[in-house]
Amino acid sequence: MLYSSLYIVAGVIAYCFIVGELTNNNSQVDKLWSLVPIAYVWYMTYLGGMHERMVLMSVLVTIWGARLTFNFARKGAYSWKFWTGEEDYRWEILRKRPGFSNRFVWTLFNLFFICGYQNILIFLFTLPVLTSLGTDASPIQPIDYLLAAVFIFFVVTEFIADQQQHIFQTEKHRRINNNLPLEEYGQGFISTGLWAYSRHPNYASEQAIWIVFYLFSVVATGEWINWSIAGCLLLIILFKGSSDFSEAISAQKYPKYAQYQKKVPRFIPFRGKVTLD
Repeated sequence: MLYSSLYIVAGVIAYCFIVGELTNNNSQVDKLWSLVPIAYVWYMTYLGGMHERMVLMSVLVTIWGARLTFNFARKGAYSWKFWTGEEDYRWEILRKRPGFSNRFVWTLFNLFFICGYQNILIFLFTLPVLTSLGTDASPIQPIDYLLAAVFIFFVVTEFIADQQQHIFQTEKHRRINNNLPLEEYGQGFISTGLWAYSRHPNYASEQAIWIVFYLFSVVATGEWINWSIAGCLLLIILFKGSSDFSEAISAQKYPKYAQYQKKVPRFIPFRGKVTLD
Protein backbone atom coordinates (compact mmCIF):
# COMPACT_ATOMS: atom_id res chain seq x y z
CA MET A 1 0.00 0.00 0.00
CA LEU A 2 2.73 2.44 0.99
CA TYR A 3 4.80 1.67 -2.09
CA SER A 4 1.88 2.00 -4.49
CA SER A 5 1.04 5.35 -2.85
CA LEU A 6 4.59 6.53 -3.52
CA TYR A 7 4.06 5.95 -7.25
CA ILE A 8 1.08 8.29 -7.07
CA VAL A 9 3.16 10.90 -5.22
CA ALA A 10 5.88 10.63 -7.88
CA GLY A 11 3.28 11.14 -10.59
CA VAL A 12 1.92 14.25 -8.86
CA ILE A 13 5.45 15.66 -8.49
CA ALA A 14 6.13 15.09 -12.19
CA TYR A 15 2.83 16.69 -13.18
CA CYS A 16 3.40 19.80 -11.03
CA PHE A 17 6.94 20.25 -12.30
CA ILE A 18 6.19 19.78 -16.00
CA VAL A 19 3.08 21.99 -16.00
CA GLY A 20 4.82 24.62 -13.88
CA GLU A 21 7.77 24.77 -16.27
CA LEU A 22 5.61 24.89 -19.39
CA THR A 23 3.29 27.62 -18.09
CA ASN A 24 5.72 29.51 -15.81
CA ASN A 25 2.99 29.25 -13.15
CA ASN A 26 4.50 27.70 -10.04
CA SER A 27 1.27 27.39 -8.09
CA GLN A 28 0.52 23.89 -9.39
CA VAL A 29 1.23 22.39 -5.95
CA ASP A 30 -0.91 25.08 -4.33
CA LYS A 31 -3.84 24.04 -6.54
CA LEU A 32 -3.50 20.41 -5.47
CA TRP A 33 -2.69 21.06 -1.79
CA SER A 34 -6.30 20.64 -0.70
CA LEU A 35 -7.15 17.88 -3.20
CA VAL A 36 -4.46 15.19 -3.17
CA PRO A 37 -4.66 14.56 0.60
CA ILE A 38 -8.29 13.52 0.07
CA ALA A 39 -7.19 11.06 -2.62
CA TYR A 40 -4.33 9.72 -0.48
CA VAL A 41 -6.38 9.03 2.65
CA TRP A 42 -9.29 7.43 0.81
CA TYR A 43 -6.92 5.29 -1.27
CA MET A 44 -5.22 4.03 1.88
CA THR A 45 -8.55 3.62 3.66
CA TYR A 46 -9.95 1.56 0.80
CA LEU A 47 -6.90 -0.70 0.66
CA GLY A 48 -6.99 -0.92 4.45
CA GLY A 49 -10.44 -2.49 4.41
CA MET A 50 -12.41 0.65 5.34
CA HIS A 51 -11.38 0.51 9.00
CA GLU A 52 -13.73 2.67 11.12
CA ARG A 53 -11.07 5.07 12.36
CA MET A 54 -9.61 5.38 8.86
CA VAL A 55 -13.04 6.20 7.44
CA LEU A 56 -13.56 8.84 10.13
CA MET A 57 -10.16 10.38 9.42
CA SER A 58 -10.82 10.34 5.67
CA VAL A 59 -14.17 12.08 6.10
CA LEU A 60 -12.47 14.77 8.17
CA VAL A 61 -9.78 15.31 5.53
CA THR A 62 -12.51 15.57 2.89
CA ILE A 63 -14.26 18.31 4.89
CA TRP A 64 -10.95 20.12 5.37
CA GLY A 65 -10.11 19.81 1.67
CA ALA A 66 -13.49 21.00 0.44
CA ARG A 67 -13.28 24.10 2.62
CA LEU A 68 -9.72 24.93 1.57
CA THR A 69 -10.48 24.31 -2.11
CA PHE A 70 -13.40 26.75 -1.91
CA ASN A 71 -11.17 29.39 -0.35
CA PHE A 72 -8.46 28.93 -2.97
CA ALA A 73 -10.97 28.88 -5.84
CA ARG A 74 -12.48 32.26 -4.95
CA LYS A 75 -9.00 33.78 -5.27
CA GLY A 76 -9.03 32.79 -8.94
CA ALA A 77 -6.63 29.88 -8.54
CA TYR A 78 -8.60 27.44 -10.68
CA SER A 79 -9.66 27.60 -14.30
CA TRP A 80 -11.29 25.28 -16.84
CA LYS A 81 -7.84 25.34 -18.38
CA PHE A 82 -6.49 23.54 -15.32
CA TRP A 83 -2.89 24.54 -16.00
CA THR A 84 -3.74 28.26 -15.74
CA GLY A 85 -5.16 30.34 -12.88
CA GLU A 86 -3.73 32.86 -10.45
CA GLU A 87 -0.21 32.25 -9.20
CA ASP A 88 0.72 32.89 -5.56
CA TYR A 89 2.21 36.41 -5.59
CA ARG A 90 5.10 35.24 -3.41
CA TRP A 91 6.58 33.06 -6.17
CA GLU A 92 6.86 36.06 -8.50
CA ILE A 93 8.61 38.07 -5.77
CA LEU A 94 10.97 35.21 -4.94
CA ARG A 95 11.84 34.68 -8.63
CA LYS A 96 13.19 38.24 -8.77
CA ARG A 97 15.46 37.89 -5.74
CA PRO A 98 19.22 37.41 -6.11
CA GLY A 99 20.07 33.76 -6.40
CA PHE A 100 16.67 32.83 -7.80
CA SER A 101 16.59 35.11 -10.85
CA ASN A 102 18.80 32.65 -12.73
CA ARG A 103 16.47 30.41 -14.76
CA PHE A 104 18.43 27.21 -14.09
CA VAL A 105 18.52 27.85 -10.34
CA TRP A 106 14.78 28.52 -10.30
CA THR A 107 14.09 25.33 -12.24
CA LEU A 108 16.03 23.32 -9.64
CA PHE A 109 14.18 25.12 -6.83
CA ASN A 110 10.88 24.36 -8.52
CA LEU A 111 11.76 20.68 -8.91
CA PHE A 112 13.25 19.95 -5.51
CA PHE A 113 11.36 22.32 -3.18
CA ILE A 114 8.13 23.55 -4.72
CA CYS A 115 7.19 20.27 -6.41
CA GLY A 116 9.32 17.63 -4.71
CA TYR A 117 9.54 18.58 -1.06
CA GLN A 118 6.05 20.04 -0.74
CA ASN A 119 4.37 17.06 -2.37
CA ILE A 120 6.29 14.64 -0.17
CA LEU A 121 5.27 16.73 2.83
CA ILE A 122 1.60 16.54 1.82
CA PHE A 123 1.87 12.77 1.66
CA LEU A 124 3.67 12.60 5.01
CA PHE A 125 1.05 14.52 6.96
CA THR A 126 -1.66 12.11 5.76
CA LEU A 127 0.22 9.01 6.96
CA PRO A 128 -1.28 8.89 10.49
CA VAL A 129 -4.28 7.29 8.79
CA LEU A 130 -2.19 4.13 8.35
CA THR A 131 -1.54 3.63 12.05
CA SER A 132 -4.97 2.06 12.47
CA LEU A 133 -3.70 -0.95 10.51
CA GLY A 134 -1.00 -1.88 13.02
CA THR A 135 -1.34 -5.30 14.64
CA ASP A 136 -1.53 -3.64 18.06
CA ALA A 137 -3.77 -0.76 16.94
CA SER A 138 -6.73 -0.07 19.19
CA PRO A 139 -10.30 -0.10 17.83
CA ILE A 140 -12.12 3.20 17.41
CA GLN A 141 -12.93 4.81 20.77
CA PRO A 142 -14.95 7.76 22.11
CA ILE A 143 -11.76 9.84 22.18
CA ASP A 144 -11.59 9.50 18.38
CA TYR A 145 -14.90 11.33 18.12
CA LEU A 146 -13.66 13.97 20.56
CA LEU A 147 -10.62 14.50 18.32
CA ALA A 148 -12.96 14.72 15.34
CA ALA A 149 -14.88 17.52 17.07
CA VAL A 150 -11.62 19.39 17.79
CA PHE A 151 -10.56 18.90 14.16
CA ILE A 152 -13.85 20.43 12.96
CA PHE A 153 -13.43 23.30 15.44
CA PHE A 154 -10.12 24.27 13.85
CA VAL A 155 -11.57 23.90 10.34
CA VAL A 156 -14.26 26.39 11.39
CA THR A 157 -11.76 28.84 12.91
CA GLU A 158 -9.65 28.64 9.75
CA PHE A 159 -12.76 29.35 7.68
CA ILE A 160 -13.62 32.36 9.86
CA ALA A 161 -10.08 33.73 9.57
CA ASP A 162 -10.01 33.30 5.79
CA GLN A 163 -13.49 34.80 5.48
CA GLN A 164 -12.48 37.86 7.50
CA GLN A 165 -9.39 38.27 5.32
CA HIS A 166 -11.47 37.88 2.15
CA ILE A 167 -14.04 40.48 3.25
CA PHE A 168 -11.30 42.94 4.23
CA GLN A 169 -9.31 42.60 0.99
CA THR A 170 -12.43 42.70 -1.19
CA GLU A 171 -13.64 45.92 0.42
CA LYS A 172 -10.16 47.46 0.37
CA HIS A 173 -9.79 46.87 -3.37
CA ARG A 174 -13.37 48.02 -4.02
CA ARG A 175 -12.57 51.34 -2.38
CA ILE A 176 -9.26 51.66 -4.21
CA ASN A 177 -10.83 50.89 -7.60
CA ASN A 178 -13.65 53.40 -7.02
CA ASN A 179 -11.44 56.13 -5.53
CA LEU A 180 -13.32 56.01 -2.23
CA PRO A 181 -11.89 56.95 1.18
CA LEU A 182 -9.98 53.98 2.58
CA GLU A 183 -10.53 54.87 6.26
CA GLU A 184 -9.62 51.80 8.38
CA TYR A 185 -8.60 49.93 5.21
CA GLY A 186 -5.81 52.43 4.65
CA GLN A 187 -3.32 50.50 6.76
CA GLY A 188 -3.49 47.82 4.05
CA PHE A 189 -3.79 44.69 6.19
CA ILE A 190 -6.43 43.21 8.47
CA SER A 191 -5.93 43.53 12.23
CA THR A 192 -9.46 42.95 13.51
CA GLY A 193 -11.51 39.84 14.30
CA LEU A 194 -9.32 36.79 14.81
CA TRP A 195 -6.46 38.81 13.34
CA ALA A 196 -6.44 40.97 16.48
CA TYR A 197 -5.37 37.90 18.45
CA SER A 198 -2.96 36.25 16.01
CA ARG A 199 -1.10 37.55 12.96
CA HIS A 200 -1.87 34.30 11.15
CA PRO A 201 -4.99 32.72 12.66
CA ASN A 202 -5.55 30.72 9.47
CA TYR A 203 -2.01 29.30 9.57
CA ALA A 204 -2.37 28.59 13.29
CA SER A 205 -5.59 26.68 12.65
CA GLU A 206 -4.06 24.75 9.75
CA GLN A 207 -1.18 23.58 11.90
CA ALA A 208 -3.56 22.64 14.71
CA ILE A 209 -5.67 20.62 12.25
CA TRP A 210 -2.76 18.37 11.32
CA ILE A 211 -1.53 18.08 14.89
CA VAL A 212 -5.00 16.81 15.82
CA PHE A 213 -4.87 14.47 12.82
CA TYR A 214 -1.61 13.08 14.17
CA LEU A 215 -3.23 12.57 17.59
CA PHE A 216 -5.48 9.93 16.01
CA SER A 217 -2.30 7.90 15.57
CA VAL A 218 -1.50 8.37 19.26
CA VAL A 219 -4.88 6.86 20.13
CA ALA A 220 -4.36 4.03 17.64
CA THR A 221 -0.83 3.11 18.75
CA GLY A 222 -0.81 4.22 22.38
CA GLU A 223 2.47 6.05 21.66
CA TRP A 224 2.79 9.82 21.93
CA ILE A 225 5.67 9.75 19.45
CA ASN A 226 5.33 7.27 16.60
CA TRP A 227 6.62 6.87 13.05
CA SER A 228 3.90 9.07 11.50
CA ILE A 229 4.90 12.27 13.34
CA ALA A 230 7.24 13.65 10.66
CA GLY A 231 4.51 15.22 8.54
CA CYS A 232 2.99 17.53 11.14
CA LEU A 233 6.43 18.56 12.44
CA LEU A 234 7.70 19.44 8.97
CA LEU A 235 4.46 21.31 8.27
CA ILE A 236 5.03 23.49 11.34
CA ILE A 237 8.53 24.30 10.08
CA LEU A 238 7.13 25.13 6.63
CA PHE A 239 4.57 27.54 8.08
CA LYS A 240 7.28 29.26 10.10
CA GLY A 241 9.28 29.89 6.93
CA SER A 242 6.22 30.81 4.88
CA SER A 243 5.03 33.33 7.45
CA ASP A 244 8.53 34.82 7.69
CA PHE A 245 8.53 35.42 3.94
CA SER A 246 4.98 36.82 3.87
CA GLU A 247 5.68 39.16 6.78
CA ALA A 248 8.87 40.48 5.18
CA ILE A 249 6.78 41.46 2.15
CA SER A 250 4.03 43.02 4.30
CA ALA A 251 6.53 44.99 6.39
CA GLN A 252 7.91 46.58 3.21
CA LYS A 253 4.43 47.46 1.90
CA TYR A 254 2.68 48.65 5.06
CA PRO A 255 4.28 51.12 7.53
CA LYS A 256 2.10 49.98 10.46
CA TYR A 257 2.91 46.31 10.03
CA ALA A 258 5.98 46.51 12.28
CA GLN A 259 3.76 47.76 15.10
CA TYR A 260 1.36 44.90 14.40
CA GLN A 261 4.24 42.43 14.61
CA LYS A 262 5.32 43.80 17.99
CA LYS A 263 1.85 43.73 19.53
CA VAL A 264 0.19 40.62 18.10
CA PRO A 265 1.63 37.08 18.40
CA ARG A 266 2.49 35.23 15.21
CA PHE A 267 0.38 32.12 15.81
CA ILE A 268 -0.69 31.42 19.40
CA PRO A 269 -2.98 34.19 20.78
CA PHE A 270 -1.44 34.35 24.25
CA ARG A 271 -1.84 38.14 24.66
CA GLY A 272 -5.58 38.37 24.11
CA LYS A 273 -7.16 40.89 21.77
CA VAL A 274 -4.82 43.70 20.64
CA THR A 275 -5.69 46.95 18.87
CA LEU A 276 -3.31 49.16 16.90
CA ASP A 277 -2.84 52.87 17.60
